[in-house]
Amino acid sequence: MTDQTKRAGFIALIGEPNAGKSTLLNRMVGAKVSIVTHKVQTTRARIRGVAMEGAAQLVFVDTPGLFRPRRRLDRAMVAAAWSGAADADVVVLLIEAHRGLTEGVEAILAGLEARAPDAPVLLAVNKIDRVQAEVLLALTQKMNDRYPFAGTFLISAEKGHGVADLRADLAELVPEGPWFYPEDQIADAPLRSIAAEITREKLTLRLHQELPYQLTVETEGWEDRPDGSTRIDQVIYVVRDGHKGIVLGNKGETTKAVGKASRLELEEFLGHRVHLFLQVKVRPNWLDEAERFDAMGLDFKDGGTA
Repeated sequence: MTDQTKRAGFIALIGEPNAGKSTLLNRMVGAKVSIVTHKVQTTRARIRGVAMEGAAQLVFVDTPGLFRPRRRLDRAMVAAAWSGAADADVVVLLIEAHRGLTEGVEAILAGLEARAPDAPVLLAVNKIDRVQAEVLLALTQKMNDRYPFAGTFLISAEKGHGVADLRADLAELVPEGPWFYPEDQIADAPLRSIAAEITREKLTLRLHQELPYQLTVETEGWEDRPDGSTRIDQVIYVVRDGHKGIVLGNKGETTKAVGKASRLELEEFLGHRVHLFLQVKVRPNWLDEAERFDAMGLDFKDGGTA
Protein backbone atom coordinates (compact mmCIF):
# COMPACT_ATOMS: atom_id res chain seq x y z
CA MET A 1 0.00 0.00 0.00
CA THR A 2 1.42 3.40 -0.98
CA ASP A 3 1.01 6.71 0.80
CA GLN A 4 -1.02 7.97 -2.15
CA THR A 5 -3.80 5.48 -1.47
CA LYS A 6 -3.98 6.32 2.21
CA ARG A 7 -6.46 8.68 3.84
CA ALA A 8 -6.51 10.16 7.33
CA GLY A 9 -8.58 12.74 9.10
CA PHE A 10 -10.00 14.00 12.37
CA ILE A 11 -13.69 13.45 13.04
CA ALA A 12 -15.47 15.35 15.80
CA LEU A 13 -18.44 13.67 17.47
CA ILE A 14 -20.68 16.40 18.86
CA GLY A 15 -24.13 16.50 20.41
CA GLU A 16 -26.03 17.09 23.61
CA PRO A 17 -25.00 15.32 26.83
CA ASN A 18 -25.98 11.63 26.82
CA ALA A 19 -26.60 11.55 23.06
CA GLY A 20 -24.33 8.48 22.87
CA LYS A 21 -21.07 10.00 21.63
CA SER A 22 -18.79 7.98 23.90
CA THR A 23 -20.68 4.77 23.08
CA LEU A 24 -20.32 5.49 19.36
CA LEU A 25 -16.61 6.25 19.74
CA ASN A 26 -16.01 2.97 21.57
CA ARG A 27 -18.06 1.11 18.94
CA MET A 28 -16.10 2.71 16.08
CA VAL A 29 -12.73 1.95 17.65
CA GLY A 30 -13.72 -1.52 18.84
CA ALA A 31 -12.35 -0.92 22.33
CA LYS A 32 -13.25 1.19 25.33
CA VAL A 33 -11.38 4.49 25.16
CA SER A 34 -14.05 6.83 26.50
CA ILE A 35 -16.11 6.45 29.65
CA VAL A 36 -19.77 5.61 29.30
CA THR A 37 -22.24 6.22 32.13
CA HIS A 38 -25.90 7.02 32.52
CA LYS A 39 -25.04 10.46 33.85
CA VAL A 40 -24.68 13.56 31.69
CA GLN A 41 -21.46 15.51 31.13
CA THR A 42 -19.15 12.62 31.97
CA THR A 43 -16.75 13.22 29.08
CA ARG A 44 -14.54 16.09 30.17
CA ALA A 45 -11.62 16.00 27.77
CA ARG A 46 -11.44 15.33 24.05
CA ILE A 47 -10.30 11.73 23.86
CA ARG A 48 -9.06 10.61 20.48
CA GLY A 49 -9.88 7.09 19.39
CA VAL A 50 -8.29 5.70 16.23
CA ALA A 51 -10.10 3.33 13.85
CA MET A 52 -8.98 1.81 10.56
CA GLU A 53 -11.42 1.51 7.65
CA GLY A 54 -9.64 0.03 4.64
CA ALA A 55 -6.85 2.44 3.71
CA ALA A 56 -8.36 5.23 5.79
CA GLN A 57 -7.37 6.11 9.34
CA LEU A 58 -10.24 7.74 11.24
CA VAL A 59 -9.21 9.73 14.30
CA PHE A 60 -12.29 10.36 16.43
CA VAL A 61 -12.48 13.26 18.84
CA ASP A 62 -15.07 12.55 21.54
CA THR A 63 -16.08 15.98 22.76
CA PRO A 64 -17.91 16.88 25.97
CA GLY A 65 -21.66 17.25 25.47
CA LEU A 66 -22.71 20.73 24.41
CA PHE A 67 -24.94 22.29 27.04
CA ARG A 68 -25.58 25.60 28.77
CA PRO A 69 -22.50 26.09 31.00
CA ARG A 70 -22.82 27.32 34.58
CA ARG A 71 -19.40 26.80 36.17
CA ARG A 72 -15.79 27.28 35.11
CA LEU A 73 -15.43 23.56 34.43
CA ASP A 74 -18.63 23.60 32.33
CA ARG A 75 -17.36 26.53 30.26
CA ALA A 76 -13.99 24.86 29.65
CA MET A 77 -15.77 21.65 28.56
CA VAL A 78 -18.00 23.50 26.10
CA ALA A 79 -15.01 25.41 24.72
CA ALA A 80 -13.19 22.08 24.22
CA ALA A 81 -16.19 20.68 22.35
CA TRP A 82 -16.38 23.62 19.94
CA SER A 83 -12.62 23.59 19.47
CA GLY A 84 -12.84 19.92 18.51
CA ALA A 85 -15.55 20.67 15.95
CA ALA A 86 -13.73 23.66 14.47
CA ASP A 87 -10.47 21.69 14.03
CA ALA A 88 -12.08 18.58 12.50
CA ASP A 89 -12.05 17.41 8.88
CA VAL A 90 -15.53 15.95 9.34
CA VAL A 91 -18.17 16.56 12.02
CA VAL A 92 -20.76 14.00 13.11
CA LEU A 93 -23.76 15.45 14.92
CA LEU A 94 -25.37 12.82 17.10
CA ILE A 95 -29.00 13.29 18.15
CA GLU A 96 -31.40 10.99 20.01
CA ALA A 97 -34.24 9.65 17.89
CA HIS A 98 -36.82 9.90 20.68
CA ARG A 99 -35.88 13.49 21.55
CA GLY A 100 -35.53 14.88 18.05
CA LEU A 101 -34.80 18.52 17.25
CA THR A 102 -34.56 19.90 20.77
CA GLU A 103 -33.61 23.42 21.81
CA GLY A 104 -30.14 22.10 22.55
CA VAL A 105 -29.76 20.57 19.08
CA GLU A 106 -31.05 23.81 17.54
CA ALA A 107 -28.35 25.73 19.44
CA ILE A 108 -25.68 23.28 18.21
CA LEU A 109 -26.81 23.74 14.59
CA ALA A 110 -26.55 27.51 15.00
CA GLY A 111 -23.09 27.02 16.47
CA LEU A 112 -22.01 24.81 13.56
CA GLU A 113 -23.07 27.46 11.06
CA ALA A 114 -20.90 30.00 12.88
CA ARG A 115 -17.91 27.90 13.98
CA ALA A 116 -17.46 25.06 11.48
CA PRO A 117 -18.86 26.40 8.20
CA ASP A 118 -16.47 24.49 5.92
CA ALA A 119 -16.34 20.96 7.36
CA PRO A 120 -18.86 18.43 6.03
CA VAL A 121 -21.36 17.53 8.76
CA LEU A 122 -23.00 14.10 8.93
CA LEU A 123 -26.18 13.53 10.91
CA ALA A 124 -26.34 10.36 13.01
CA VAL A 125 -29.75 9.68 14.53
CA ASN A 126 -29.02 7.40 17.48
CA LYS A 127 -31.20 5.07 19.58
CA ILE A 128 -33.41 4.30 16.59
CA ASP A 129 -34.93 1.30 18.39
CA ARG A 130 -36.87 3.73 20.62
CA VAL A 131 -39.18 5.12 17.91
CA GLN A 132 -41.36 3.97 15.00
CA ALA A 133 -40.15 4.15 11.39
CA GLU A 134 -42.52 6.98 10.44
CA VAL A 135 -41.22 9.10 13.32
CA LEU A 136 -37.63 8.55 12.11
CA LEU A 137 -38.60 9.52 8.56
CA ALA A 138 -40.25 12.75 9.71
CA LEU A 139 -37.30 13.60 11.96
CA THR A 140 -34.65 13.07 9.27
CA GLN A 141 -36.69 15.23 6.87
CA LYS A 142 -37.03 17.97 9.47
CA MET A 143 -33.31 17.90 10.30
CA ASN A 144 -32.24 18.03 6.65
CA ASP A 145 -34.61 20.91 6.00
CA ARG A 146 -32.89 22.73 8.86
CA TYR A 147 -29.25 22.05 7.91
CA PRO A 148 -27.38 20.91 4.73
CA PHE A 149 -26.01 17.63 6.08
CA ALA A 150 -23.54 15.76 3.88
CA GLY A 151 -25.27 12.51 4.82
CA THR A 152 -27.80 11.05 7.26
CA PHE A 153 -27.40 7.77 9.15
CA LEU A 154 -29.84 5.92 11.36
CA ILE A 155 -27.86 4.07 14.02
CA SER A 156 -27.83 2.32 17.35
CA ALA A 157 -24.41 3.02 18.85
CA GLU A 158 -25.11 0.57 21.67
CA LYS A 159 -26.12 -2.34 19.40
CA GLY A 160 -23.97 -1.43 16.41
CA HIS A 161 -26.76 -1.00 13.85
CA GLY A 162 -25.80 1.34 11.00
CA VAL A 163 -22.33 2.05 12.43
CA ALA A 164 -20.44 0.22 9.65
CA ASP A 165 -22.17 2.33 6.98
CA LEU A 166 -21.30 5.53 8.86
CA ARG A 167 -17.68 4.46 9.21
CA ALA A 168 -17.45 3.61 5.48
CA ASP A 169 -18.80 7.05 4.55
CA LEU A 170 -16.34 8.76 6.88
CA ALA A 171 -13.49 6.87 5.20
CA GLU A 172 -14.52 8.46 1.90
CA LEU A 173 -14.76 11.96 3.37
CA VAL A 174 -11.41 12.25 5.16
CA PRO A 175 -8.59 13.76 3.07
CA GLU A 176 -5.91 11.78 1.27
CA GLY A 177 -2.64 11.68 3.15
CA PRO A 178 -0.40 9.61 5.43
CA TRP A 179 -1.72 8.13 8.67
CA PHE A 180 -1.19 10.04 11.90
CA TYR A 181 -0.68 6.98 14.12
CA PRO A 182 0.62 3.40 13.88
CA GLU A 183 -1.95 1.00 12.45
CA ASP A 184 -2.42 -0.85 15.75
CA GLN A 185 -2.87 2.22 17.97
CA ILE A 186 -6.41 2.85 19.24
CA ALA A 187 -6.03 6.05 21.25
CA ASP A 188 -3.63 8.93 21.68
CA ALA A 189 -4.57 9.71 25.26
CA PRO A 190 -1.75 8.76 27.65
CA LEU A 191 -2.33 5.50 29.55
CA ARG A 192 -2.29 7.49 32.80
CA SER A 193 -5.26 9.55 31.56
CA ILE A 194 -7.20 6.52 30.37
CA ALA A 195 -6.60 4.80 33.72
CA ALA A 196 -7.87 7.88 35.59
CA GLU A 197 -10.96 8.03 33.36
CA ILE A 198 -11.73 4.36 34.02
CA THR A 199 -11.66 4.94 37.79
CA ARG A 200 -13.76 8.09 37.43
CA GLU A 201 -16.32 6.11 35.45
CA LYS A 202 -16.61 3.57 38.26
CA LEU A 203 -17.08 6.38 40.79
CA THR A 204 -19.72 8.04 38.61
CA LEU A 205 -21.65 4.80 38.30
CA ARG A 206 -21.49 4.19 42.04
CA LEU A 207 -22.26 7.67 43.36
CA HIS A 208 -25.33 9.82 42.89
CA GLN A 209 -26.55 13.39 42.49
CA GLU A 210 -24.02 16.21 42.04
CA LEU A 211 -21.00 14.57 43.65
CA PRO A 212 -19.53 13.00 40.45
CA TYR A 213 -19.09 16.49 38.95
CA GLN A 214 -17.25 17.71 42.04
CA LEU A 215 -14.58 15.03 42.01
CA THR A 216 -11.71 14.22 39.72
CA VAL A 217 -9.18 11.40 39.50
CA GLU A 218 -5.48 11.76 38.72
CA THR A 219 -2.91 9.02 38.18
CA GLU A 220 0.06 10.03 40.33
CA GLY A 221 2.22 6.93 40.00
CA TRP A 222 2.79 4.32 37.28
CA GLU A 223 5.39 1.59 37.71
CA ASP A 224 5.85 -1.29 35.28
CA ARG A 225 7.33 -4.08 37.40
CA PRO A 226 9.85 -6.78 36.40
CA ASP A 227 7.21 -9.51 36.83
CA GLY A 228 5.12 -7.94 34.04
CA SER A 229 2.54 -6.33 36.33
CA THR A 230 1.88 -2.60 36.77
CA ARG A 231 1.44 -0.63 39.98
CA ILE A 232 -0.89 2.36 39.57
CA ASP A 233 -1.40 4.99 42.27
CA GLN A 234 -4.36 7.32 41.90
CA VAL A 235 -5.77 10.22 43.90
CA ILE A 236 -9.48 11.04 44.02
CA TYR A 237 -9.90 14.76 44.70
CA VAL A 238 -13.13 15.98 46.31
CA VAL A 239 -14.11 19.49 47.42
CA ARG A 240 -15.19 18.88 51.02
CA ASP A 241 -14.80 16.48 53.96
CA GLY A 242 -18.38 15.25 53.66
CA HIS A 243 -17.67 14.14 50.10
CA LYS A 244 -14.60 12.24 51.24
CA GLY A 245 -16.78 10.19 53.57
CA ILE A 246 -19.21 9.41 50.74
CA VAL A 247 -16.42 8.32 48.39
CA LEU A 248 -14.81 6.14 51.08
CA GLY A 249 -18.11 4.63 52.19
CA ASN A 250 -18.69 2.60 55.35
CA LYS A 251 -15.30 1.17 56.42
CA GLY A 252 -13.90 2.10 53.00
CA GLU A 253 -16.33 -0.21 51.20
CA THR A 254 -17.15 2.19 48.34
CA THR A 255 -13.54 2.96 47.47
CA LYS A 256 -12.73 -0.75 47.76
CA ALA A 257 -15.51 -1.69 45.34
CA VAL A 258 -14.57 1.09 42.92
CA GLY A 259 -10.92 0.06 43.08
CA LYS A 260 -11.74 -3.56 42.32
CA ALA A 261 -13.98 -2.70 39.35
CA SER A 262 -11.41 -0.28 37.97
CA ARG A 263 -8.54 -2.74 38.46
CA LEU A 264 -10.36 -5.52 36.61
CA GLU A 265 -11.07 -3.25 33.67
CA LEU A 266 -7.52 -1.95 33.62
CA GLU A 267 -6.20 -5.53 33.58
CA GLU A 268 -8.44 -6.32 30.62
CA PHE A 269 -7.37 -3.11 28.86
CA LEU A 270 -3.63 -3.53 29.48
CA GLY A 271 -3.59 -7.31 29.14
CA HIS A 272 -1.68 -7.99 32.36
CA ARG A 273 -1.96 -7.86 36.14
CA VAL A 274 -2.53 -4.49 37.80
CA HIS A 275 -2.04 -3.37 41.42
CA LEU A 276 -4.26 -0.31 41.93
CA PHE A 277 -4.01 1.93 44.98
CA LEU A 278 -6.56 4.70 45.58
CA GLN A 279 -6.38 7.65 47.96
CA VAL A 280 -9.11 10.20 48.62
CA LYS A 281 -8.00 13.78 49.29
CA VAL A 282 -9.98 16.92 50.07
CA ARG A 283 -9.00 19.82 47.84
CA PRO A 284 -11.65 22.54 48.27
CA ASN A 285 -10.62 24.63 45.28
CA TRP A 286 -9.69 22.00 42.71
CA LEU A 287 -12.40 23.31 40.37
CA ASP A 288 -10.46 26.59 40.24
CA GLU A 289 -6.95 25.15 39.84
CA ALA A 290 -5.26 25.29 36.43
CA GLU A 291 -3.27 22.11 37.17
CA ARG A 292 -6.45 20.04 37.58
CA PHE A 293 -7.76 21.31 34.23
CA ASP A 294 -4.43 20.47 32.57
CA ALA A 295 -4.69 16.92 33.92
CA MET A 296 -8.14 16.62 32.28
CA GLY A 297 -6.88 17.95 28.96
CA LEU A 298 -8.91 21.16 29.30
CA ASP A 299 -7.76 24.76 29.02
CA PHE A 300 -8.21 26.60 32.31
CA LYS A 301 -8.49 29.94 30.48
CA ASP A 302 -11.49 28.67 28.51
CA GLY A 303 -13.43 28.57 31.77
CA GLY A 304 -13.24 32.34 32.11
CA THR A 305 -13.81 33.85 35.52
CA ALA A 306 -15.50 31.75 38.17
